Amino acid sequence: MTETLFLLFFALVLDRLVGDPEKLWRRVPHPVVLFGRAIGLMDKLFNGKRLSADTKRFNGAVGIAVLLAASVFLGVLVHRLLGPLGLIGAIVEIVVVAIFLAQKSLYDHVRAVSSGLKRGGLEGGRQAVSMIVGRDPATLDEPAVCRAGIESLAENFSDGVVAPALWYALFGLPGLFAYKMLNTADSMIGHKNAKYLDFGWASARLDDLANWPAARLSIAFIAAGAWLRKGWAAARAAIGTALRDSGLHRSPNSGWPEAAMAGALGIGLAGPRIYGGTRVDEPMMNASGRTVATIADIDLSLRIFSAACAALAGVVLLAALLSALL
Repeated sequence: MTETLFLLFFALVLDRLVGDPEKLWRRVPHPVVLFGRAIGLMDKLFNGKRLSADTKRFNGAVGIAVLLAASVFLGVLVHRLLGPLGLIGAIVEIVVVAIFLAQKSLYDHVRAVSSGLKRGGLEGGRQAVSMIVGRDPATLDEPAVCRAGIESLAENFSDGVVAPALWYALFGLPGLFAYKMLNTADSMIGHKNAKYLDFGWASARLDDLANWPAARLSIAFIAAGAWLRKGWAAARAAIGTALRDSGLHRSPNSGWPEAAMAGALGIGLAGPRIYGGTRVDEPMMNASGRTVATIADIDLSLRIFSAACAALAGVVLLAALLSALL
């Protein structure tokens, strides 16, 4: 556990500084892309239109179980191959873990929304936000673009940073690979539509379970980030809003970090949205906050996010040092 925590700390630092080099991933496929290809093959082979709902649900459950088992096996294999290499193996594992974290890439994508609005107005913001959210950008005015960027930042802090860090800390590379396989499957086949309602049911439910602890942990780190950037009042508001309003979100997990960020910023988030032409009616989290989100709110959310990432790395380092001393 001590070694794993130290490796995780250095991976968090590496990811925050370097992120995902675009030149590298244009030459070779990202591991998550390979996971996606495996999931796509499973979908193609076992999710036929003529299959019954029960058969689709069975196929989806067995399919994700096989993919999770394969990812765990891969994690064990990679770890055992790296172990005998000493320092070189440790460095390679740090790089591997950093690849599956999303601090810098998430920051850069949301910062692009702020930059798009500043440089290109509403159309620039819509174009940038369309890269990170599923809602129809043509339906978004400037405050809605700002909210979408902030919500994506908060939600993905949980499942793109905290969750993979947590599963790696608990179970090493097998835990990390299994989580990323499951999370990728949920994003591809976990939709509640005619094609995936049954086939993706198991993936969606397992992903909800896997993200349950990270979603709740994330509010502590967002509160820490709010304290570092705005003070105790913002930290208390983040925790209080998350505890009060997280259940207003349609997701059992996304509402926690999003409500925490809403409280920290003092604005309302979520509310009615349009996905693929379908309107989703939800109450506004932190409805007593400001109703109009601004570019300044995006910029502040990025500062809170950066501080939350630093708090996460600090906690991991502290846990590693305590583990080494005990």
